[in-house]
Amino acid sequence: MPTLLPGPVTVTVPATSANLGPGYDALGLALSLRDTVTAEVVDGPGSVVVRGEGAGAVPLDDSHLVRRAMQRAFDAMGCGTPSIRLTCDNVIPHGRGLGSSSAAIVAGVCAARGLVGGGSLLMDDDAVFALTAEIEGHPDNVAPAFFGGFTVAWGSGGRFHATNASVDPRVAAVAFVPPDPVETTVARGLLPAQVPHADAAFNVGRAALLVAALGGRPELLLEATEDRLHQDQRAPAMPGTAALVKELRADGLPAFVSGAGPTVLVLTDPLAQAGVAARVPDGWRVHTLAVESQGAVVTEG
Repeated sequence: MPTLLPGPVTVTVPATSANLGPGYDALGLALSLRDTVTAEVVDGPGSVVVRGEGAGAVPLDDSHLVRRAMQRAFDAMGCGTPSIRLTCDNVIPHGRGLGSSSAAIVAGVCAARGLVGGGSLLMDDDAVFALTAEIEGHPDNVAPAFFGGFTVAWGSGGRFHATNASVDPRVAAVAFVPPDPVETTVARGLLPAQVPHADAAFNVGRAALLVAALGGRPELLLEATEDRLHQDQRAPAMPGTAALVKELRADGLPAFVSGAGPTVLVLTDPLAQAGVAARVPDGWRVHTLAVESQGAVVTEG
């Protein structure tokens, strides 16, 4: 059995936005909010402490998502079930479409690997990504959470894969976060089983355009973030979000639903962020964000 190290291991993981309008379950962007998880092996019972987002709402036992992800990684490396002292300092909003669950999963798998002697040999980066995507069930958020930057993810041969694409330095983001969450399962449940061929073709074109727009043609972002596959279909679950997206886009701002919502993300020039942020609705939170080039960062000791 591999050797367990006492730790501690600290992992920081960025928030993410998936879909980016047309790139449903494929495109993702890492953003400059980071959750921090610290884990160490202990004698006796383990413990979970949560501070910040999710405190008082998430479980504080082995059913906590970070702890469950750690156990999946320990199982994959043949390490049994060690007792873990886990501390989570969260800033990514929960249930708002900014990748909090993906951040937790990536943090857990990375922390477990860091607590195992030779963990990087037992589980290389491709294996970490594959396991995190398997736990999450789709790769669009875990890819930027783990690798950072702008990612394109896909499935092939029964496994998920991802690659990075470039982002122009003139691209930053503003996130409008409403007070009430929407469960991803609810948002996904509103999507039809089939879509018209014309709508599928429209989104393929816009997703390809979005890769070009983010990479060096940010003036095309308004058209590149158009979508026909999921945002209108989900609008009944988040009417305030749908109304804000419509309002911002009518004024020429490339706004879209972040992930499954209900956060609204706007891609904009860093010099224009303050003006965009001033449009935050009453009762909502606003974050001015950079594109985060680094994904998960692990510090041992």
